[in-house]
Amino acid sequence: MNNPHDDTRSFFAGTRPGKKVRHGKASFALPILYMRDDLFGLYFTADFRKVKAMMPTDRIHPVTMPNGRAIVALMAFNYVDTAIGPYGEVAAVIPVLHDRKHLPLMGLVPALRQANYPGFAVFVMHLPVTRIEARDAGRGEWGYTKFIADMRFDITPEFLQCSMSEGGAHIMDLRVMRRGFHVKDGRPLVTLSVKDKNLVRTVIPQKGVMRMSLATKGSFLRLGPHVMARSLQELDISEKPFLASFYTERAGILPSGTIIEQGVRPFEGYRGKDRKAAHVVHYTPFGV
Repeated sequence: MNNPHDDTRSFFAGTRPGKKVRHGKASFALPILYMRDDLFGLYFTADFRKVKAMMPTDRIHPVTMPNGRAIVALMAFNYVDTAIGPYGEVAAVIPVLHDRKHLPLMGLVPALRQANYPGFAVFVMHLPVTRIEARDAGRGEWGYTKFIADMRFDITPEFLQCSMSEGGAHIMDLRVMRRGFHVKDGRPLVTLSVKDKNLVRTVIPQKGVMRMSLATKGSFLRLGPHVMARSLQELDISEKPFLASFYTERAGILPSGTIIEQGVRPFEGYRGKDRKAAHVVHYTPFGV
């Protein structure tokens, strides 16, 4: 029988020793290795024109639904075992195409999994984290729009949930019910971000098993009055998600990115403040 630990070791083979990098308070080796996390998220529709107007270059085109609306995904990461230690992160991302306007005609789920299709990526709108080191690393190396936020993760047999705030300001509650069909996921996650007016494409290899569901009853996003929440509301995102997903297991490798376009419009996002944030994780065992 195959040993799953052997598969994990082969996935990370050749990544060490890494390149030493320092940004602000963060000192780390590239690529950054992610051995274990809790990852879950919801997909919503949004006003295409408002999403398109937000893009830092006219060469980026949001992926659209059959009704012409764009897509916004909210993904929560509770990083349990990484090369830079544990922390929490929430990504607000937009599936896009660079230098292409349309995906091939296909079903909804395949369209959202086209990591190998030329030009496909997710544009990073917000990326709050619980640690200053993670913020400094993300902004310094990739231009990721990170700020410091407090996060509580509740991982239960029925659902996965992240409640996020900044100080006393509520940002959001994100809940994903545990249901859906299983999909082996060996496709990389491809991100687009802006650093020093350069558009940066980063290809993040990952390996795991995901569950996806078009039945989203019980899953929800509740937005607070925070600036991040307001920016999502201003895109006219749908009240209910059309798709939910979570990983039963996942590993990832975050390398440095590549500049694919120069002279784009700045996209620095909300910066927040230097502060020590809470990262609270509560696991409810099965059978309790």
